[in-house]
Amino acid sequence: MEAIFNRRSIRKYTDQAVPGEYITELLEAGMCAPSAGNERPWHFIVITERSLLNGITEFHDYAQMLKQAPAAIVVCADLTCNKYPGINYWVQDCAAATQNILLAAQARGLGSCWLGIYPREDRVAAMGRLLGLPEHIVTISAIALGYPAETKHIRSRYDASRVHHNGW
Repeated sequence: MEAIFNRRSIRKYTDQAVPGEYITELLEAGMCAPSAGNERPWHFIVITERSLLNGITEFHDYAQMLKQAPAAIVVCADLTCNKYPGINYWVQDCAAATQNILLAAQARGLGSCWLGIYPREDRVAAMGRLLGLPEHIVTISAIALGYPAETKHIRSRYDASRVHHNGW
């Protein structure tokens, strides 16, 4: 619960590298996400190369923190894994994997920030070009990762007016 309640989007990072074993642990957390029909449509691209991190900032206006972040994980969906033609559960599956990675990063003392790619076709296409993705792979999100160079206050986001019981 601590990781859930304390997680915040971090946009300023130190230059300290994220240990490889931490990256592996975050990927394990992502792969523990639930998926429809156990489809597990995800693929993950770990980016530590500065030119690629900076390349994302050229087509994603809200990704400027990647100029500082030492790493990113790109979460992709493999459309050939779709067990349910015409129903895109892969969007939900990869969103759940993204959230698991964010929570695992928080638990490890890392800062992270979810960068939306899908359903913005311009971002999906640009990421595909940057990373040389095959046509059947769709980028869902990118996650900036690093040690935080900022502190954000914890605040409750609970809003009782958004809770309904047994109907609207």
